[in-house]
Amino acid sequence: MRRGIAATALVASLALTATACGGDSDSGDSADGPVSITWWDTSNATNEAPTYQALVKEFEAANKDVKVKYVNVPFDQAQNKFDTAAGSKGAPDVLRSEVGWTPAFAKKGFFLPLDGTEALKDQAKFKSNLIEQATYEDKVYGVPFVTDTLAFVYNKELFEKAGVEAPKTWDDLKKAAATIKDKTDVDGYWGSTQAYYAQSFLYGEGTDTVDADAKKITVKSPEAKKAYGTWLDLFDGKGLKKADTTADAYAHIQDAFVNGKVASIIQGPWEITNFYKGSAFKDKENLGIATVPAGSAGTAGAPTGGHNLSVYAGSDAAKQEAALKFVNFMTSAKAQETIALKNSTLPTRDDAYTDKVKADPGIAGYQTVLEAAQPRPALPEYSSLWGPLDDELPQIAGGKESLDKGLSDAETAIAKLVPDFSK
Repeated sequence: MRRGIAATALVASLALTATACGGDSDSGDSADGPVSITWWDTSNATNEAPTYQALVKEFEAANKDVKVKYVNVPFDQAQNKFDTAAGSKGAPDVLRSEVGWTPAFAKKGFFLPLDGTEALKDQAKFKSNLIEQATYEDKVYGVPFVTDTLAFVYNKELFEKAGVEAPKTWDDLKKAAATIKDKTDVDGYWGSTQAYYAQSFLYGEGTDTVDADAKKITVKSPEAKKAYGTWLDLFDGKGLKKADTTADAYAHIQDAFVNGKVASIIQGPWEITNFYKGSAFKDKENLGIATVPAGSAGTAGAPTGGHNLSVYAGSDAAKQEAALKFVNFMTSAKAQETIALKNSTLPTRDDAYTDKVKADPGIAGYQTVLEAAQPRPALPEYSSLWGPLDDELPQIAGGKESLDKGLSDAETAIAKLVPDFSK
């Protein structure tokens, strides 16, 4: 049910008391003119932003009482920029917030709780694990906008030539890589040294970097050591590419895969459009997508990524009401269908997976692996925990330090990020 200005004003006053933040700098709207709000979009400015800009115009055409100032902010700068702006003044009324930022900004009081507002009136339509991931201390602070997870992506032609199938376990992958090398002379798999991509190995052993409920650092637990040992083992052997520890490793791995120089990698749906640009996937049906292999615990899991649309708690009541209406429009089934068709990203609500959307084999394939996606714990510091591992894992994979030494150093660094956690 839509909430009126009076109800929104009450929420706003409570939020303002909690945050002690100034409102948006653009507060000079005339009494009888449209309300102006600012949206910081953190999507790719070339491949994705035009779709969002078109939707903004569509929203404005249907809502003459609201004007939306669209600002594309580079993703790698947006978190710090918003943190600075929200702590003083000039923050946007709506932010495309990475899922890991949402609890952190909610903890600081920068985001408006959305429970019972127009923005979240379709809550039942969204995937429950995505709502869970947008929740902090039992309140929802973001409406799921796009989602993603990691999958095992592979070249069907090369796998068929080698007579192998998508692996169910990491051991299966090692065997398949050797067979592919023997049969096609193409390397079978190339792994990443980035911590986010190693996360699936932890899930496969039933563990994580931390146990948020127990407030315990688990990155050096026996299960984690086994997980990272399996990860490390996949850089050495027939058909397995050596670790690339250069600054351009991501681009090297991606380029090799899309051009048929390696048969499989672990990757997310944000690369769907780029897959199709490669010589190996001119025929889109050649792109194989499967759940990441399972570990010795018998389970397969991958991190859940994506973005929410969140509303700034420091905006005035009129702007918040307009922002809530805008968020509802942008996360509607119709808007999400448009976004998926134009950008090849994954919708966050089931009713947006229309026949047209599922006609894209990349989207249809990633939809099938979403069940294995693991929501992140509602720990504001969680996403920052990958930082120490991003420092250590390349050193380990490159043979510059032992697994024990690297994980010990990561544990020490993580302890500084969550000082109230035990080891």
